[in-house]
Amino acid sequence: MGKTLTQKVIEPHIMDGKYEKGSEIGILIDATLTQDATGTLAYLQFEAMGIPKVQTEISVSYVDHNTLQSDFRNMDDHLYLQSVAAKHGIWFSRPGNGICHQVNLERFGKPGRTLLGSDSHTPTGGGIGMIAIGAGGLDVACAMAGEPFYLKTPKVIGVKLTGKLNPWVSAKDVILEILRIKTVKGGVGAIFEYFGPGVKSLSVPERATITNMGAELGATTSIFPSDEMTKEFLTLQQREHDYIAIEADKDADYDEVIEIELSKLSPMASCPHSPDLVQPITELEDISVDQVVIGSCTNSSYRDLWIVGQILNGKTIARNTSLLIAPGSKQVFSMISKDGTLTKLIDAGARILESACGPCIGMGAAPNSKAISLRTFNRNFEGRSGTPDAGVYLVSPEVAAIAALNGRITDPRDLGTMPQFKMPSEIIIDDRMIIPPSNDPNSITIKRGPGIKPLPEQNELPASIDATVIIKTGDNITTDHIMPAGAKVLPFRSDIPKISEFVFERLDPDFHKKAKAAKTGVIVAGENYGQGSSREHAALAPKYLGIQAVIVKSFARIHKANLINFGIVPLEFKSAGDYDLINTDSKIHLPHIKNEILSESDITGTIDGKSVSFKCEISKLDREIIISGGKLAHVRIKFNNGK
Repeated sequence: MGKTLTQKVIEPHIMDGKYEKGSEIGILIDATLTQDATGTLAYLQFEAMGIPKVQTEISVSYVDHNTLQSDFRNMDDHLYLQSVAAKHGIWFSRPGNGICHQVNLERFGKPGRTLLGSDSHTPTGGGIGMIAIGAGGLDVACAMAGEPFYLKTPKVIGVKLTGKLNPWVSAKDVILEILRIKTVKGGVGAIFEYFGPGVKSLSVPERATITNMGAELGATTSIFPSDEMTKEFLTLQQREHDYIAIEADKDADYDEVIEIELSKLSPMASCPHSPDLVQPITELEDISVDQVVIGSCTNSSYRDLWIVGQILNGKTIARNTSLLIAPGSKQVFSMISKDGTLTKLIDAGARILESACGPCIGMGAAPNSKAISLRTFNRNFEGRSGTPDAGVYLVSPEVAAIAALNGRITDPRDLGTMPQFKMPSEIIIDDRMIIPPSNDPNSITIKRGPGIKPLPEQNELPASIDATVIIKTGDNITTDHIMPAGAKVLPFRSDIPKISEFVFERLDPDFHKKAKAAKTGVIVAGENYGQGSSREHAALAPKYLGIQAVIVKSFARIHKANLINFGIVPLEFKSAGDYDLINTDSKIHLPHIKNEILSESDITGTIDGKSVSFKCEISKLDREIIISGGKLAHVRIKFNNGK
């Protein structure tokens, strides 16, 4: 059988292992990206390794998450990030230059390369033919140090696209349809690879919308071929030298194939409070809308905002609806300023936000209480908007724009003929807000504000664990449940003792007090624990509070890796009934855990005196990391010749 596109990109990058389904491989990472909510920790960890310069082809540090400067903390972190980038060979994208995934696609992405990013939506790069994977900051720090990134050879789910989207149906509807089919845990351990004649009808920004929200499937990443559409995009960006053609063989062997006839899709929405609760717009019409927000790394391209401008042109938004718009990059902002789109948006009553993540991570623009908010974003977890009782729907820019005009959810096909977008022959290229690393790194002094605290120590795993269950939760617990985002919490991202006070705040405001009092704790949960963001604070802060193990029915990929990286043992129930044996405050005794991890055995012990056993399905390398107390401790030992 022929090779998939996934195999063609991954195989030349394998540094350790062999491309065989289910086996662990270590791949070379060509490029990395970080953003400021995760980057400070990543660079503190990189500094701790003692390596003077990154070993990748290119690494870029973006400031796009925490741009709300309500006190000194965010600005202090930005200065730290800029100085550490200058010193260690990293490019720095300044605040205001745009969202990391949008800018990386425009200015740095290269087909056929590997990209590791400390943001769960790094798979956006798959829209340009990259294997682009989201990971915790410590994994990214190790990649910058030249270490391979380890993962299990993924299964490859082929998505065959045929036909062409009808007017008023968008790329957002394609990924919503896949989420409807596969759910938020249907992509765990898989890469979604797009092929078929319908692919050629989608531009790179449209492809990037689809790969971006592949993260919501729990997928390792998603990827499109690099073809004439890719070449056209790179040529416009004056980067045609980065183009290579790469696609799957005609007889590629997929583990599973999903077929989607694009012409049969209709406008859709993800309903509160999960991206996979998808319904057609026709079933939601006439729901009143309080707020509409257009932007995020999913839908803030020039194409998206141009369409919105055409819909709003000469009209006024509904009097009871607020409309906010955030261009995805400085380039997009400049383009809509030049062609008159920005004027159309402003004249219609839109409030224009800076080119940043903003409302997508709860950083401002929270809706009113009990609001209905339509957003072109990728996540609608409960409370993520900043308003606990708001209902957030995820929709396309077209659906969002007409809802802003009518004050209610409306089928955009009611507007009649759809404006036809055509990319101009030239776009604005201005990289002055991207700062290259210093030519004289020894002259750079790294700036550390008072809010940047040293990393907590990583200590070797004890021989046994005697602990209390601090919290027991249900299924689909997100990293937002574990460690909230937003303007209140994220400014403390560089201060682990302080940010740990917010762990599980929404589920149990006293969690951090209970954990500190118990000194050694366990978390128990159901299916798909840790879905959502790559923020490693959701592992590091619980570790700081004394959490030694997390016992669940199943894990989300990135969070499980983050737990391992910080020395928390990830355990899974062997018997589903054992979940019912455990309550908050149950006593867990794991008398042989260290030896059992070393011997690759099941983990045995007791729950309130009753015998149980758990699975610990991790690789040999992961076992070494956990025994060492975490990945940073393990890497330090390696770099210091075992000392």
